[in-house]
Amino acid sequence: QVVLVESGGGLVQAGGSLRLSCAASGSIFSSNAMAWYRQTLGEQRELVASITNTAYTLYGNSVKDRFTISRGNAENTVYLQMTSLKPEDTAVYYCNVRELGGGQRRYWGKGTLVTVSS
Repeated sequence: QVVLVESGGGLVQAGGSLRLSCAASGSIFSSNAMAWYRQTLGEQRELVASITNTAYTLYGNSVKDRFTISRGNAENTVYLQMTSLKPEDTAVYYCNVRELGGGQRRYWGKGTLVTVSS
C-alpha cells in the first residue's frame, strides 16, 4: 500500500514563503513523477509543479519563477518551496506520485491547506 503524507501548510502573509514536504511510502515503480496540485472550493484541481526521478521539472504558469519543486535525498520525497506568495495561492495542496512504467498507477495524499492573507 502506498501512502503519501504532506506537511508544511499553514497561514502566511502575502509576500511570504512556505515549504511543503511530501513523503511517499510503499512500493512505487522507480521511474516516476512526483507532483503538487492545488484545489480551491468549486474549482478543478490544477497542476502546480512536477518533477521526475530524473529531475525533469514542469511548472504551472501561475507559479513559475516563484515556486521551486525538488526531490529529497530520501527516496520518493518531494518539496515545494513557495515564495512571493499571493492570496490567490490559497488552496489545499495535494501531493501526487505517478508511475511512468510498471502499472502506471497514481497515488494522492490527503492534502495540506495553505492560506495566504492579504
